[in-house]
Order: sequence, then structure tokens, then C-alpha cells
Amino acid sequence: MLATIARRAAQALPTLLLVSMLVFLLQQAMPGDPASILAGEDQNPILIAQIRHELLLDRALPVQYLHWLGGVLHGDFGISWRNRTPIADLIATKLPVTLQLGAMAFVIAVLIGIPSGIVAAVGRNTWWDHLANAIGLAGLSTPNFWLGIMLILLVSVHLGWLPPSGYVSLAEDWRQSLATTIMPAFVLGNAIAAVLMRHTRSAMLSALDQDYVRTARAKGLSEWRVVLRHALRNALIPVVTLGALELGTLFAGAVLTEQVFTIPGFGKLVVDAVFNRDYPVVQGVVLVTATLTILLNLTADLLYVAINPRLRNG
Repeated sequence: MLATIARRAAQALPTLLLVSMLVFLLQQAMPGDPASILAGEDQNPILIAQIRHELLLDRALPVQYLHWLGGVLHGDFGISWRNRTPIADLIATKLPVTLQLGAMAFVIAVLIGIPSGIVAAVGRNTWWDHLANAIGLAGLSTPNFWLGIMLILLVSVHLGWLPPSGYVSLAEDWRQSLATTIMPAFVLGNAIAAVLMRHTRSAMLSALDQDYVRTARAKGLSEWRVVLRHALRNALIPVVTLGALELGTLFAGAVLTEQVFTIPGFGKLVVDAVFNRDYPVVQGVVLVTATLTILLNLTADLLYVAINPRLRNG
């Protein structure tokens, strides 16, 4: 187990280094001069030159990159060019918001996707199966921003059940926090639930046709015990793989969802930073997101071993 973790960590370092290079170069390729934007309406050439010097924008790209990377290795992501706030403080403030939203979305996706996939596989070619497939297709086809707007109109404007936007932290008021995040969490989890349903159904159909399932049935075990204890455990391995990958997509989906529901999380932070040409903030957010995605993939690898005894023995 420790050897697996060490090997994966060693493989992650070159990946993170490559990600840092790519995001740095892509930010530099964006149109517009950050110094001119920060100078405001004055556009004084002396002020612009001073800002460029303070931000090291007058240095060569390799020098700028190495200066930024050296700070990251010491836990310093730099200072926001826009509001002069340490980026580490911005990340520490915004990341828990998106993590809460993503965790709620993933729980909703699992509670909807896996049970519906099991029911669809057990009742293949029945109306349950057709209904689950239709709902899954609708989930995959519905854009997050459109679903969010429709939920606000229905649940908040017409029914008045939940607040249409905003965010309250769990520490401040957990009930109000759940009220402000349940709709955006459902929007984020909707598409993932559809993906989990379809893959769970496919994996369960394959598992139910295996010899060990026929043997369990021949021994007189109840159908649901055969399904849940024998077939599901083996079918979960590819679903765990998919779940870990889909967790990474939550950060991408949070960008639009947080904008629709006005949630001050990671997604809104990176959108505001892009519009303001605040390159250090974008670089810090992308690097943290890449790190979290790699950690999620490592967690999935460890779950394989916990689920499948053959992997432990091998």
C-alpha cells in the first residue's frame, strides 16, 4: 500500500510541473496588458511602467516562471494583482465553499445514480429500465446553467421554498447553509448521477451474467442478497474509477453553477481573476485544482484495493 502511494506521488510531481508550465504560458498568451488594466483610466505610461516593474512583467518569461514556482514550493502563491491580498488566503477562504458544494453534489449523484443503475440492471428491458435510461439521457443533455435558472424560477420565485442565491457557511448556520447550497449541489450532481447510473447499469449487467452469480443463486440465496453482496461488489470497481474522475469535473462545473447562484467559491474566484487579468490567482487556483484531482485519483486506486480482495493479494 505504501509503495503504491509513493509510486503515485512520484508520478504526480512531473504532472504538476507540466500543469504549472502550461497554465503560466496560457495566461501569458491571453490578450491585454495587466499593467494597463491595473492602471485604470489614467493610462499614465510612467505608472504603467512602474506597475510592470513591480509585477516583474518586464522580466523574461523564464525568470517570471521560476520566481513564481519558487514561491509556490515554499507555500507562497504570491499576491493578487487586483486587491493585493495573499493568494493563499483567497484559496483558504474560497476552497471550503466549493468543497462543500462538490461533496453535496457527489452525495446526491451517488444516492441517485447507483441505486437507479442497480434497479435498471435487475429489471432490464422493463419500464423501470426504460425510465432510468430516459432520466439518465435527460441528465446528460441538460446544461447546468439552464437547469439552475429553471430551478431558481420554480423553487425560489414561484414556490418560495429556498433562497435563489447567496451562501452561508456551515459554521455560521448549518440549516441556512444547506438551504443555500442544496439547489446548486443538485445542479452539479445531476449530470454525474446520469453518468453513474449508466455505468452502474452496464457493470451490473456484466456481473449478473457471471458464473459466481449463478452459483450463488443455485445455493438458494435471495435475489437481493445475490445482487447486493455478490454482483454489486465486483461491479463497483469501474464505478469507483468513474466516480473519482467525475469528482474532478465538479470543479469545472462549479464555475458556471457558482456564477448562476452567486456562490463565492473557487469557480467565481477564477472567473473574476480571468476578467481582471489577475494571472497569479488563476495560476494558483488551477494548480490547487490539479493537485486535488491527482489526490482523488490516488484515493480511487486505494479504494480498488479495499473493494477487491484479489488486488490486495496481487
